[in-house]
Amino acid sequence: MDEAAPAKRPRNAASTRGIILGAAKALLAEQGFARWGVNAIARASGYDKQLIYRYFGGMDGLAQAIAEDVSAWMETALVRPENAAPPATYAELMARVAVALLDALRSDPLAQKILVWELSAPSSLATAFSEARGKALSAWIARERGTLQRPAGIDAPMLNALLIASIQQLVLSGAASGRFLGLELKDEAGWERVRGGIAGLTRAMYQ
Repeated sequence: MDEAAPAKRPRNAASTRGIILGAAKALLAEQGFARWGVNAIARASGYDKQLIYRYFGGMDGLAQAIAEDVSAWMETALVRPENAAPPATYAELMARVAVALLDALRSDPLAQKILVWELSAPSSLATAFSEARGKALSAWIARERGTLQRPAGIDAPMLNALLIASIQQLVLSGAASGRFLGLELKDEAGWERVRGGIAGLTRAMYQ
């Protein structure tokens, strides 16, 4: 049986596109990709599903728009607080990157759902989300780095991959079960311990 069409709503292009995008993000954050489809998004947004094709070209275009939105969110989440001094060393810079990434991912259920999808069902769309986050991180580092120089002999791509993988695992484990390998992640005391550990490990890796 065909699903009932959403009621018609007054619209203009920018408003309609924004409402559909917001509904798609909210649905994805709540339910993940398993039930993320054009009919569900149409119901959640209150607009006919044909408008998803009109404004985004279909689900691929909608996913790409979310990836771009995630990149913009990441850049905003990583902005250094106004009262924080610039990092004095490259090791301190990377420690701040690691902790900022941890806090950003913890704060956003949508980012967590996307991470789960990337790990469980690799695809071109999952790659788009991963690349969007990578672009935001690179922009943050370039903006904060200034004249700081990476220590000689450091295999930065490998170290960064290890750091990001460990941060993502901790965030997903905390969201799913509240613990990881005996580490309690159910309250801020546990996460403060993680922040200190991630920062200290990163400084040691980049000294």
